[in-house]
Amino acid sequence: MTKGNAWVLGATGQIGRAAVRALVEDGWEVTAASRGGGRDVRWDGAVRTTALDRDEDGALAAALGDGCDVLVDMVAYGADHARQLTGLADRIGSAVVVSSGAVYEDDQGHSFDTQGEPGGAPRYPVPIPETQRTVSAGDATYGTRKIQLERDLLAAGDALPVTLLRAGAIHGTYCRSPRELWFVKRLLDGRGRRVLSYGGASRFHPVHSSNLAELIRLAAGRPGSRVLNAGDPQAPTVAEIGEAVDAVLGRSTETVLMAGAPGEDGVGSTPWSAPHSIVYDMTAAERELGYRPVTGYAESLAKTVEWIGAQLKGRDWREAFPVMLRAYGEKLFDYAAEDAWLEAYDRRA
Repeated sequence: MTKGNAWVLGATGQIGRAAVRALVEDGWEVTAASRGGGRDVRWDGAVRTTALDRDEDGALAAALGDGCDVLVDMVAYGADHARQLTGLADRIGSAVVVSSGAVYEDDQGHSFDTQGEPGGAPRYPVPIPETQRTVSAGDATYGTRKIQLERDLLAAGDALPVTLLRAGAIHGTYCRSPRELWFVKRLLDGRGRRVLSYGGASRFHPVHSSNLAELIRLAAGRPGSRVLNAGDPQAPTVAEIGEAVDAVLGRSTETVLMAGAPGEDGVGSTPWSAPHSIVYDMTAAERELGYRPVTGYAESLAKTVEWIGAQLKGRDWREAFPVMLRAYGEKLFDYAAEDAWLEAYDRRA
């Protein structure tokens, strides 16, 4: 006997691939929906796939037909998608929707949206509970669109029970913007030294795709309206991440610590760099869902590093990871600027 019919939107993305597998293994009949209608080679043959552009007028409603017991949405943003889901509440038993920790702001109104401004870096409590204040809802940024989505979905109340998962820094295979690339490429390029700002102490709580999939699996089996953080059991510092990547590749790198913020040349900046720790409180997920992480950061890292290396083989990093180029620019691997900074550093030493 199956647990019911589950629909997964964004099924061929990084989280979707893992979520489909977790739901199938838990006894759900799964329909995997994506724009291309593709499938992951690791999925069970029973997984039904369908091509679906959820932004086409009426496409999701037509595809759902009589509906589903649970709908899992990896790619929902803003008021339009919230309206789409609540409009189908009579055909959806419950929903699990991936949100983001980017919705949080500190008590001075600083958030991910202000961190590039002078004095704008958020100083969150450690760890951040789900009760922490959030940015204003709206269409302006990723964070404001996500909180708009959350509020509109929660307003549906009993008509559509929804679990919203505020994800940390997602990592694992099939990631379009793997933060580990910063370390992996330097090692593959034979760089023997690296520079880390903020004393290498920056922490940006990661969450492995399999841990997110576990939260999705648990929430699917326990419908309710709730907001939960999504994170790994550990939140390592950026220096610890560098050491872990070194260990996977069997290399040794000298880490040079920069006391403060990166300069305008970007030296010392990494995809994790922030002056204050970003760590999510996971006790609510443990209490409400019985969540226990499937893996930890260090334990999962070898497969991630291997996958990144395979994507880079014979290709420029810009071609392999265009999302990283758009997010961080050419400064991500400006070795000339790093070498100039290190020469000045050595002269001072």
